[in-house]
Amino acid sequence: MPTGRVLSRRSRPHIKTAPVHLRRIDTSQNMRRFYGLSIQPTLFGGASLVRSWGRIGTNRQEKVETFDEPDAAETAFGRLERRKRRRGYSEPH
Repeated sequence: MPTGRVLSRRSRPHIKTAPVHLRRIDTSQNMRRFYGLSIQPTLFGGASLVRSWGRIGTNRQEKVETFDEPDAAETAFGRLERRKRRRGYSEPH
């Protein structure tokens, strides 16, 4: 039987940014690299920016940076994505 009491749930941060997977392939320099970015919510209302990178076909390296505000994570996401695109990374074909 309902008591009329509403239990509040902790709201999850709304992640507006979709994951990005980029590649940079330059056969003249024997370069085959990848770079990935994604944002994951944390249990405490913040967000973590997850970066992974490496040479295509090898084990990746990964770094997780946690932010108190999801908007700060999205700002860092945009900054890193622009930087990689300026260096020649693009979406796989």
